[in-house]
Amino acid sequence: MFVYRGSTALITGASKGLGKVFAETLAARGMNLVLVARSADTLQVLAEGLSARHGVQTVALNIDLSHPDAALQIGEELERRDIQVDLLVNNAGLGLTGSFLSHDPTKEQSQIQVNVQALVALSHRFGSGMAKRGRGGIINLASNASFQPLPHMATYAATKAFVLFFSEALQFELVGTGVHVMAACPGPTATSFFEGVSTNVSPKDMDSSESVVQETLKAFDKRKAVAYPGRTSVRAATLLSRLLPRGLVVRVAAMASGKMGLHS
Repeated sequence: MFVYRGSTALITGASKGLGKVFAETLAARGMNLVLVARSADTLQVLAEGLSARHGVQTVALNIDLSHPDAALQIGEELERRDIQVDLLVNNAGLGLTGSFLSHDPTKEQSQIQVNVQALVALSHRFGSGMAKRGRGGIINLASNASFQPLPHMATYAATKAFVLFFSEALQFELVGTGVHVMAACPGPTATSFFEGVSTNVSPKDMDSSESVVQETLKAFDKRKAVAYPGRTSVRAATLLSRLLPRGLVVRVAAMASGKMGLHS
């Protein structure tokens, strides 16, 4: 089992939602933290509060992962502070809803930069160190959207499919190194993800951030390659997408996203 106490976790998107709950949960397990997000003041308050409550060391880095050199900035700053990362939680993610052609193309590119490019760069930067030391872990937040094309969230679902496949392949490559890689594929979760989005999804139909984080870490401790930290219906949907014809899968996914109100 991964040794949490005294180790250091780097969490992206740590100021709110799943990232904040990961930070709180790992601090309670005795982990020192490197918290990365764009919300400087909120992040600093969180870092100081976790240090005071749990007696752990925290570093707050106000870095925007949509910038191409973000991973380089993080790596150089931690090298300057002589901090090594034992657990990388690639939690930060962007998702646009509605028609692909209705969006500003720079925002579509930002989704790819944050969800894919930054995740790959951070995994390489810190995974290399873990492999040399013979221990460590990487948790990549994918989604139940990873398993099928998703009209009205086309780029988001495609990036999450990348995260899933990349994580599974990387885990296979790192077998025997002491480094464990896992993709987590939650369904709709009660976070700020849907803020500002016209959606018909009720909070009661979403999983809580706390339950998603607990189930994700439970799967990580069992050294699963893929975690499904959500209700049974979410897992069932991922299975159906692998059994039905592709054309039908896209139509069903479009119906589902339309019913959720994500088409507008």
